[in-house]
Amino acid sequence: MDNPAAGPILRAMTTDCDVLIIGGGLNGPALALALAQGGLSVTVVDALAEAARVDEDFDGRAYALALASQRLLQATGVWPAVADKAQPILGIRASDGRVGAAPSPFFLDFAHGELEEGPMGFMLEDRHLRRAFLAAMAATPGITQISGETVVAQAAGPAGATVTLASGRVLSARLLVGCDGRASGTARRAGIGRTGWRYGQTALVCAIGHEKPHNGLAQQVFTPAGPLAILPLKGNRSAIVWSEREATARAIQALDDAGYLAALHERVGDYLGALTLEGKRFTYPLTLTLANSFVADRVALVGDAAHGVHPIAGQGLNLGLRDVGALAEVTIEAVRRGEDIGSLTVLDRYQVWRRFDSTLLALGMDTVNRLFSNDNPVLRAGRDLGLGLVNAMPGLRRRFIREAAGLSGDLPRLLQGRAI
Repeated sequence: MDNPAAGPILRAMTTDCDVLIIGGGLNGPALALALAQGGLSVTVVDALAEAARVDEDFDGRAYALALASQRLLQATGVWPAVADKAQPILGIRASDGRVGAAPSPFFLDFAHGELEEGPMGFMLEDRHLRRAFLAAMAATPGITQISGETVVAQAAGPAGATVTLASGRVLSARLLVGCDGRASGTARRAGIGRTGWRYGQTALVCAIGHEKPHNGLAQQVFTPAGPLAILPLKGNRSAIVWSEREATARAIQALDDAGYLAALHERVGDYLGALTLEGKRFTYPLTLTLANSFVADRVALVGDAAHGVHPIAGQGLNLGLRDVGALAEVTIEAVRRGEDIGSLTVLDRYQVWRRFDSTLLALGMDTVNRLFSNDNPVLRAGRDLGLGLVNAMPGLRRRFIREAAGLSGDLPRLLQGRAI
């Protein structure tokens, strides 16, 4: 008991939390709520200052929430705060395209009426979801939030894990969870390597206002330079995630707003009428990065810290929320059995549940991007034929619809809308 090396961990077991989450974006708060509602004490450390995290200004960022993800938000009590701000996705259309050319006659259409459960998903702005998470955490007993702090060191021991913050403060818990993104410091400090590559593409991200209604239709247009997603927001507005080759993206981002909109209009076409910019314009390089393990001794990785994927179909956040549901369920059930939640015996259950599924989906999106991001006439003919065939086969189309809604596979209880 007097061993100074063991002291911080042993003291932490009596004075600190069960789970320490690094990263307060979206997955971190979702996990904190799920765990706290299961009776665990949780601390969330985020590098952003609180004022930045509650900013009400619209910056153009938005998320496509699969129906299963919406159910998790409902089960954790967050959905009522954002339901009136969410745009139901009533249809999805995937098609081949070229800049300035007429739309391909071959496309894949999904309609929400083919899904008994309701809309396939919802579009929701980042500012609304982030603030709802913060408010829910503040109202939930057992959650401590620390903003404006970064982790500079971490260590795992037989009784718990400790982290040292840049301020010198030391925190400890039985389990440390990295929700700190693709460049996860939590993973690096735990000795977890990564596998991945660059796509040579950059995503241009913005929101637009438009003259004509979108009717709840989400469009994915595959151009030779990369996919273009046009995703419906509340009102006559849409979120844009637009992939281009890196040099082209730099040139487009350097244009003034009028030039930027002209380039976008060439790719979107006229179906939405006149376009205007809403909020800021962003770019980020597109990469695939997979953690070589989702767990280490007293450490688990969630969301982009485990798997940073191409934004095709907007599955990044949905994959992360599946991780949240699985880790929360594994952890809460382990507590009820009296197990050590930071042991590899427990954490391996989470890894077995999530690693194969998320890696398979990440590599699947990688394959789709490579197949469609070219102008090879043979591949183009094959793609068009494939889209047309799937569209003509109701059974196969329904399977794709359920996949897009996040309703397939071994779903954690929270993603079924059930309490743990």
